[in-house]
Amino acid sequence: MLSINAHTVELAKKHNTRLHVFHLSTEKEISLFDNIPLKDKKITAEVCVHHLWFTSDDYSLKGTNIKWNPAIKTKQDRDALWAGLNSGLLDVIASDHAPHTWDEKSMKYVDAPAGLPLIQHSLQILLDFYHDGIFSLEQIVRKTSHNTATRFQIKDRGFIREGYYADFAIVDIDKPYTVNKSNILYKCGWSPFTDTTFKSSVFMTVINGNIAFRDGQVNQNLPFGSQIEFNR
Repeated sequence: MLSINAHTVELAKKHNTRLHVFHLSTEKEISLFDNIPLKDKKITAEVCVHHLWFTSDDYSLKGTNIKWNPAIKTKQDRDALWAGLNSGLLDVIASDHAPHTWDEKSMKYVDAPAGLPLIQHSLQILLDFYHDGIFSLEQIVRKTSHNTATRFQIKDRGFIREGYYADFAIVDIDKPYTVNKSNILYKCGWSPFTDTTFKSSVFMTVINGNIAFRDGQVNQNLPFGSQIEFNR
């Protein structure tokens, strides 16, 4: 992975072109990027929440449940990704939602597909990092929303501003939430976080000014999405 990313970044620098690198997972990759203001960057990088949460120590318990591509790495790699986000070397935190069925993930490791359901608990993962003093709330908002909108020049989104689309979540920062089969909302019906208790809860999700989720219930009048536009 490092050799591929290093070669790609080298080409982008050589030709002074824009590049966004997805799914960083190792400490070594971080050195490919620069700590300069986002508005001045042509080469940016993204980290997924699962690479910030799990480590290779979790394979013995989770097995194929945490088989991703790229794979979960060591605690040293994970901690370096935390530091890279806080230092400004890495720019965006993303999810990688791939809701494979339980039967698919129960196959032998070499046969099981990579990826798993993640989007429902991504924010709660990051809020646990806030409670643990790893990221500030401002940093979470910046890396998940502001920087995404700025990097890709997304029109009227990514910030709470007059005239912008109302896309946001309301959370109870101090209300614990335990993941179990009764509150998993994925149609595939399972989560790698089953029996995990997060320190915070998501109370409401608003999409384009419409309440899509409230107090454990999904609004069945979905979808509320609309086409994303760009300032470019």
